[in-house]
Amino acid sequence: MISREERTPLSEWWWTVDRLLLAAVVALMLAGIILSLAASPPVATRIGLDPFHFFNRHVLFLVPSFIVLIGVSFLSPRQIRRSALIIFAISVVLIIATLLVGPEVKGAKRWITLLGINIQASESAKPSFVVVAAWLFAESARKPEMPATSMAVVLLLMLVSLLVLEPDFGQTMLILMVWGSLFFIAGMRMVWVFGLAATAAAGLFTAYLFVPHVAGRIKRFMDPASGDTFQVDTAMESFANGGWFGLGPGEGIAKRSLPDSHTDFVFAVGAEEFGIFMCLALLSLFAFIVIRSLSRAYATEDLFTRFAASGLAILFGVQAAINMAVNLHLIPAKGMTLPFISYGGSSMISLAYSVGMLLALTRMRPRTEMESIGNANAVSNYA
Repeated sequence: MISREERTPLSEWWWTVDRLLLAAVVALMLAGIILSLAASPPVATRIGLDPFHFFNRHVLFLVPSFIVLIGVSFLSPRQIRRSALIIFAISVVLIIATLLVGPEVKGAKRWITLLGINIQASESAKPSFVVVAAWLFAESARKPEMPATSMAVVLLLMLVSLLVLEPDFGQTMLILMVWGSLFFIAGMRMVWVFGLAATAAAGLFTAYLFVPHVAGRIKRFMDPASGDTFQVDTAMESFANGGWFGLGPGEGIAKRSLPDSHTDFVFAVGAEEFGIFMCLALLSLFAFIVIRSLSRAYATEDLFTRFAASGLAILFGVQAAINMAVNLHLIPAKGMTLPFISYGGSSMISLAYSVGMLLALTRMRPRTEMESIGNANAVSNYA
C-alpha cells in the first residue's frame, strides 16, 4: 500500500490520479481481452492463420498501450501540450507520406509500414489535434488579441483535407464533431457553431454526390435492398440470437461468417455470446468514463485543462457511440474501432495515449492564487 506521507513521483501520482476512472479503463481492457478471445479465432482460421493469431496480438498490443497510458498520466499539463504538438506534427508528416507512398487498400490509402510495423497515422493525429486545438482556444480566451482561433481553424482544415484525400470520411466526421464541441465549449458565438454544422452537412452531401463509396453506404442504410448489407444484417441477428443473457462463451454463430467480427463488429459478437446485459455493462463503462471526465474537467479553473479534458472525453465517447450505433444499424456502416475492445494496434496505442492525457489532466493539483485570478480575468475578458 502506498502511504500518503511518501513524497515520491509514484505516491504523488497515486493519490492525485482519478482511480475510479483508471479502474473503468482497466475494466474495458479486460473486457477487450475476453471479447477478442471470443470473436477473433474464426476470422484467423478463415484466412489460414493460427486460431489465436489476432488474440495473441491483441494482448501483445495491450502491453505497450498500458505502459503508454500510465506513463502519459504522469505528465504535467505543460508537458502534455508539448507532446501533443510534437505528435501532431509527426502524424501529419506520416499522413502525407501515406498519401504519397502508402499502399492502396479498397480504394483508400490509410496505412504506412515503418520498420515492419503498419501504422495508421490518423489515429495518433486525433487526440493530439484535440489537445492542440484546446490549447489554441484557451490562448484565445486569455489573449483575445492573438489569432489563436484562426490558427485552430487552419489546423482543422489542413487535417480534414488530408483525411478526405485518403479518403477517410468517418475519421473526418469524428474530428469535425469533436472540434465543433470544443468550439462550443470555448464559448464561441452560436452563429459560428451553426455555420460549422452547415459546412459539415454540405461536405457530407458533396461526398454523397461525388464519392461512390460514401453514396453506397448511405443508400444501403436508407434502403437495404439497394446493395449488400450482409455484415449489418448478421450483426442485427446476433442481438436477437443472444437475447438478454447470451448463448454462452464460444457458442456464437455470427462470428463464423462476419469478416470484421474482431474489429468493427466485436460488439455484436459479444451481444450474441454474453447477452444484452453485457452490452449494457459496456455502455455503462463508456458512459461513466465520459461523464466522470467531463465532471472533473468542469471542476478545474484552468482553461486549457478544461478544454483539453472535455475534448478528449468527447472524442472517446463519440468514437464508442459510432461503433455501437453501426452495430445496431442506427447509422450507416463505418469502420470505427470500439475503444480498447476492437482489434487494432494503432488504434489501441492512440487510445491509450488519449486516455493517459485524460488521466493526467484530471489529476488533483494545487492551484495558486495568481492562476485563479488570471483565469478569472481571462474568462471575464473573453465573455
